[in-house]
Amino acid sequence: MAKRLNDNNAIGDVLKEFIQENRLQQGIDKIDVRDAWKNLMGNGVNNYTSEIMLKNNTLYVALTSSVLREELSYGKDKIIKMINEELGREVVREVILR
Repeated sequence: MAKRLNDNNAIGDVLKEFIQENRLQQGIDKIDVRDAWKNLMGNGVNNYTSEIMLKNNTLYVALTSSVLREELSYGKDKIIKMINEELGREVVREVILR
């Protein structure tokens, strides 16, 4: 049963504690990374993106265009940096384009 707190706590602190206790951070990270990719890459890249998956700090992105995949492979470090800045912490350490 959940413990009852008598102190007044900020809702953000309560949510952080709930996420930690229930081990939900990995699932939230997966959703946040997908949203960050869609926001940062824009419609041009998103039209050719078929799948986005985060697994063990590695972002797997399936693209339907080999030309776009080759072009994005030159900027993997920049993509990692942009996504981590968008999320406010280091979630992605490697990007694999398929």
